[in-house]
Amino acid sequence: MAIILAIESSCDDTSAAVLREEYLLSNVMASQEVHRQYGGVVPELASRAHQQNILPVVSQALDQAGVTVEQLDAIAFTRGPGLLGSLLVGTSFAKGLSIAIGKPLIEVNHLQGHMLSHFIRVDGREHREPHFPFLSLLVSGGHTQIVRVNDYLDYEVLGYTIDDAVGEAFDKCAKLLGLGYPGGPVIDRLAKEGDSSAFRFAKPNIAGLNYSFSGIKTSLLYFLRDEIAKDPDFLENNKVDICASFQKDLIDILLKKLILAAKQTGIKEIGLGGGVSANSELRERISLEGKKRGWNLFLPELRFTTDNAAMIGIVALYRYREGLFTPMDVAPISRAADYYQINK
Repeated sequence: MAIILAIESSCDDTSAAVLREEYLLSNVMASQEVHRQYGGVVPELASRAHQQNILPVVSQALDQAGVTVEQLDAIAFTRGPGLLGSLLVGTSFAKGLSIAIGKPLIEVNHLQGHMLSHFIRVDGREHREPHFPFLSLLVSGGHTQIVRVNDYLDYEVLGYTIDDAVGEAFDKCAKLLGLGYPGGPVIDRLAKEGDSSAFRFAKPNIAGLNYSFSGIKTSLLYFLRDEIAKDPDFLENNKVDICASFQKDLIDILLKKLILAAKQTGIKEIGLGGGVSANSELRERISLEGKKRGWNLFLPELRFTTDNAAMIGIVALYRYREGLFTPMDVAPISRAADYYQINK
């Protein structure tokens, strides 16, 4: 019965979790409010906050789990992708603890954590998990991908964004509308009050299963510029309709390629993951598509949509079973493309 301590520090949330096999014993997170005033994550401030938070977060995770460091079988950490300074804090802490207690180190690909979050089990709760192979739609502030997951540690990226991530498009929209950061949850809330057919924005025409979101962001920018020039009160008078329309178009783009991927592969096991998977309209519309197309759909618990250590721990469990341990000279990897080349 392997007991694993997992650490996640890829962006601006410091998280630690303890798992006994697939079962989650604790999952503690410290968020960083400092970034709101800057309209986005400031890397240097993020790494400093991780340094302050990591020890109390790990201590709390162990206490909640009722586990001592001597009982641990391995220490897992996010190697990447993410902000290099933030990753360095988690990597360094995990290395130090591994040396101190003489337990192996396990690196985890952050994106793979989102893919496998459906396999986390909570004692006393009914559990469903996808069968292999399944398609994973990963949607977050930094990444947008469609991945074929063949097994716990075997996956293939079928499509990805060639420029910006969908979460970045949400945040850009929020910034243009003066809604603050992070923008996705605010847009989701306001969109419920608006008319999603009020406006239309330019959608990309990208071949295959790849995504693009830079064009729709530019379309929104020019649209607002032109309309505000004609009516200075346009933004305030149409804010909820803009949110509803822009959100609908983003989700249209996401689902169009996912539907195509499901048709091309013949796979009906579909998993959603990443921070944007908390969006209520995306969850509703992908559920409707699933019923329409006979998909066996898996939506993560909302607490597992954000960057969290529980998802790092579940990947680490499967790497632990295969004896895939990490040497002490390992360095963080900030870019997803570099991670794919080095280690799946």
